Amino acid sequence: MASEKQKMLAGELYVATGEELAADARRVADWMDRYNASIARTQQDYATLLREMLAEVGDGAYIRPPFHCDYGYNISLGKGVFLNFNCVILDVVRVTIGDGTQIGPGVQILTADHPRDPAKRRAGLEFGRPVSIGANVWIGGAAIILPGVTVGDDAIVGAGAVVTRDVPRGATVLGNPARERRRE
Repeated sequence: MASEKQKMLAGELYVATGEELAADARRVADWMDRYNASIARTQQDYATLLREMLAEVGDGAYIRPPFHCDYGYNISLGKGVFLNFNCVILDVVRVTIGDGTQIGPGVQILTADHPRDPAKRRAGLEFGRPVSIGANVWIGGAAIILPGVTVGDDAIVGAGAVVTRDVPRGATVLGNPARERRRE
């Protein structure tokens, strides 16, 4: 029988309790305390800390604190990725951010989702859908990327946009829900 963590990582319904996930949550909370403790560290110091917790960290990737995530071990950052202050990544499953992507302050990247059936929600069940953000993407401040979304290479997500569906390569999306701006 699969553990709740195994179910979570597989994108299946799981309950976010139990000792294994609680231990992971404590570990990442301790790490976030260290990561967010000072904004006076060098970029190299932050890179070292990122490599302790995240799945992959490309050269030159940098996250300005404060930064918050669920587990960290499901996050992969490409080369030169930049996340500004106050970003949140709920990484119950994989989050991939491609080379050279720039993410504004207060952006939320969410993989955690919940059943539409109220009885399953009442039972504490949830699941995850991976998020993939391509290379050279620009995501404006306070945008929200919802579970299961793929943002194509070279795309732009406007500030405050709520991205509910995939964004094509090179597209610019704006608003809530985000819609593609006509190309001129």
